[in-house]
Amino acid sequence: MKLIVFDVDGTLVDSQHLIVAAQGMAFAEHGIPAPGRTEALSVVGLSLPQAFRRLVGEDGPVQSLSESYKRAFQTLRLDPTYEEPLFPGMGDLLTRLHARDDVLLGIATGKSRRGVNHLIEVQGWEGWFSTTQTADDAPSKPDPAMLLQAMAETGVDPEATVMVGDTSYDMAMAVAAGAAAIGVGWGYHVPGALYAAGAVTVADDAAALGALFGRQADPGRTA
Repeated sequence: MKLIVFDVDGTLVDSQHLIVAAQGMAFAEHGIPAPGRTEALSVVGLSLPQAFRRLVGEDGPVQSLSESYKRAFQTLRLDPTYEEPLFPGMGDLLTRLHARDDVLLGIATGKSRRGVNHLIEVQGWEGWFSTTQTADDAPSKPDPAMLLQAMAETGVDPEATVMVGDTSYDMAMAVAAGAAAIGVGWGYHVPGALYAAGAVTVADDAAALGALFGRQADPGRTA
């Protein structure tokens, strides 16, 4: 049995416009210039406090910005202008993997559990994931706790576990947990950063990612 754990933002869903807009609203509420798009997206994948520490420093209004961001995110998510579409092919890939009897699916994300539950409901993925790890359940990536908890919940060993993500935080978390790290090239960190953090390969699109998970393959270790 294989456990394939997916990050969410930048891996399954394209949430960049919503994230950048919510950050902008949070910073405006505090009278602080918002970071540019590249800097704003560089912290995607971290828990909110950790992300805002990166953006404003330890002495900045980290907790207050985090709360403002949550409110802004919830408000903007109701606006169809800021939809969070799945990346091309990822819905079909998850459908195929869910139908297999030799694969368990998981999620490990910097989103809140509320955000993950919303995504699962909107996409009709109820019951698809054997484990869902969120920012509410464990320390921020790249700490390995999310993956360690996912493996403990499913009873799958690190050697049979793969982490799929778009950031160096995902790759470093996988390495720290003893799992294989597979990057995706359509997210928020460049492939070079993913390889530097421990990715065994970086898939260019959903078809290439799916090819790594053939029934006879050992995901991430024969790529």
